[in-house]
Amino acid sequence: MIFETNSEKETFDIGKMLGSKAQPGQIFCLNGDLGVGKTVFTKGFAAGLEIQEEVNSPTFTIVQVYDDGKLPLYHFDVYRIGDPEEMYEIGFEDYFYGEGVCLVEWSQLIEELIPEDAVQIIIEKNLEKGLDYRKITVEGI
Repeated sequence: MIFETNSEKETFDIGKMLGSKAQPGQIFCLNGDLGVGKTVFTKGFAAGLEIQEEVNSPTFTIVQVYDDGKLPLYHFDVYRIGDPEEMYEIGFEDYFYGEGVCLVEWSQLIEELIPEDAVQIIIEKNLEKGLDYRKITVEGI
């Protein structure tokens, strides 16, 4: 599926729609350049799970747990992971194979740990189409 958005609200809404359909045990891999809107998308995704907490990028903590929605959300930002082996130190398997939903930003940095059935999401800019334009490609649903 390919979605095209022209505002943060539209990007948020695509995230919300996908979050509302998420199932326990699903892993969503979210990739795109810095500043492309991954956090906006994630905030929408959390809203789709009916999470009320403020969602922030867990860049320095690697994983943030939100458990006040209809399913727990395990939000990973692995940008600062130097070696995929570091994921074992934080017990990623408990999250990946738990009862909640995982959303992993920068998942390409740990691709050898990502299950084959994970949903792949890529957000891209195209400045020729405007500053707020985003192309969101979703595969694996």
